[in-house]
Amino acid sequence: MATQHSRSAARFMMAPAVILLLGWMLVPLTMTLYFSFKSYLPLRGGDLGWTGFDNYVRFVTSSAFWPSVITTLVIVGGVLVITVCLGILLAMLLDQPMWGQGIVRILVIAPFFVMPTVSALVWKNMFMDPTNGLLSHLWRFFGAEPVAWLSEVPTTSIVMIVSWQWLPFATLILLTAIQSLDSEQLEAAEMDGAPHLSRFFYIILPHLARAITIVVLIQTIFLLSIFAEIFVTTGGAFGTRTLTYLIYQRVLESQNVGLGSAGGVYAIILANIVAIFLMRIVGKNMDA
Repeated sequence: MATQHSRSAARFMMAPAVILLLGWMLVPLTMTLYFSFKSYLPLRGGDLGWTGFDNYVRFVTSSAFWPSVITTLVIVGGVLVITVCLGILLAMLLDQPMWGQGIVRILVIAPFFVMPTVSALVWKNMFMDPTNGLLSHLWRFFGAEPVAWLSEVPTTSIVMIVSWQWLPFATLILLTAIQSLDSEQLEAAEMDGAPHLSRFFYIILPHLARAITIVVLIQTIFLLSIFAEIFVTTGGAFGTRTLTYLIYQRVLESQNVGLGSAGGVYAIILANIVAIFLMRIVGKNMDA
């Protein structure tokens, strides 16, 4: 059992890391709150004084605010559905004995280690280019007219690109969960004559509930701030402007730091609302 002295020593050794972490988070947050109440235009007069809640009102009443929130939620929801469904399928396939199983698993997980900017460029130029992209050649092979993905179905294109990046993460977590499943349950169900679908819905899927909620929680936190893929592919055009990209436009393109900071506060509020909602779901599954 830890003594009072050892606990004090542990706190003392952890203090520098905790202070550094708090400073890393609190300093930018404090600066964001500070600038959100000011009219600060670096290239158009600099600091023009306090504006109160005017930046918040202007940002939320902007015609681009709610469409950007909806686009953000649509992209997040689409990516979650694809990664969870395909992740379960891939995890079940990778759990089966096969030749070169280790190499196959490495290849499946590899896209997760590719930089978002690089993967977006690869998809934009190698796959979705309407003239020389692989998907265009595939369309022509079947006698169909090539699709200009990033202009005709831009939101779907972004969802595909981001899903390709996050599918390995979901697959890895779900594969770990499947491997922890007691094989005797499946063997008993098989001996009792239970079909494959019944075994999946009544044994495998309930066992994966916790892993799925963890995947959804972690991915949602990161996907709410999606930016690089949109910046590289559509530049926020064709209805793909998310809340994060709208903040970028207000700060860098419009050079309105105060308005962008107010948008950053709204993004923090949205992320916390979603995180609290998901944490309640995770908590219920953990208690189950």
